[in-house]
Amino acid sequence: MTTLPARAGRRCHNALNPLHSTVYFSPDLGKEFAELGIDDPNAAYFAARGAALGAVGPGTVTAAFYNFNHDLVARHLPAVWSVASPQAALDARLRAADTTLRRLLGEEIIASPELAEAAGLALRAAEACTRHARPLYAAHADLPVPEQPHLAYWHAGTLLREHRGDGHVAALLAAGLDPVEALVSHTATGKGMNPRWILTTRGWRRSDWEEATERLRGRGILDAEGELTDAGVALRAELEDVTDRMDLAPYEHLGEQGVARLTELGRGFLFTAASAGAFPADLMGKG
Repeated sequence: MTTLPARAGRRCHNALNPLHSTVYFSPDLGKEFAELGIDDPNAAYFAARGAALGAVGPGTVTAAFYNFNHDLVARHLPAVWSVASPQAALDARLRAADTTLRRLLGEEIIASPELAEAAGLALRAAEACTRHARPLYAAHADLPVPEQPHLAYWHAGTLLREHRGDGHVAALLAAGLDPVEALVSHTATGKGMNPRWILTTRGWRRSDWEEATERLRGRGILDAEGELTDAGVALRAELEDVTDRMDLAPYEHLGEQGVARLTELGRGFLFTAASAGAFPADLMGKG
């Protein structure tokens, strides 16, 4: 077994995952789902990301997604499946990914040998992902791999994202962080979404956020100003380290050189997409 440099898998994930997530911020996703008769952006998100699980109810999605308010999920599931089948939602998501990546990366990169190389590397890494106790990864692993390299790369990014995400949920549970506490503490690191975005998309109220903040202060994780204490910094670092350990297999399988190359390629694609306006300007931050 190859021994990777510290945090090499995390750095690779951080290069691939944001490009995967562009589809969920893309107007192309809304357009595709509107054509199916799904106009609400929350309904479109739950259908797009949850369709691999099948025509499930709100409990399954709340459990798997972790940080969404169950009331918001139940507002749209299972009702959305009476409008569009899971397969129709998966097809719409892939069409949106195609349009989004072509717009953000440009046809030269889409047709490049580098993107085909990245797709091969990412798919090779995903060969070592495991299904046990990883519902979102396991569901997506049952989907066919698209033939076009840019969509194969996006699909592989989906597999690697959900594999790490399923493990991260287990780490959050072990750390005793409920969904809102997880969101508040992540935002306090400066690397999470802006609270305004979280409250809008996750279905929580400002009072939920404030109550979670008070609970974290009581545990010594946040200080009076809402910043992470030394204990809070240590907790968030440990969460990522535990997640790294549970997510090591795909990157060990790919090997040090493969991980380094995939990270390099992924960062280049991500920079191009971000420069093309892939993400809202106010998405990140503590404000």
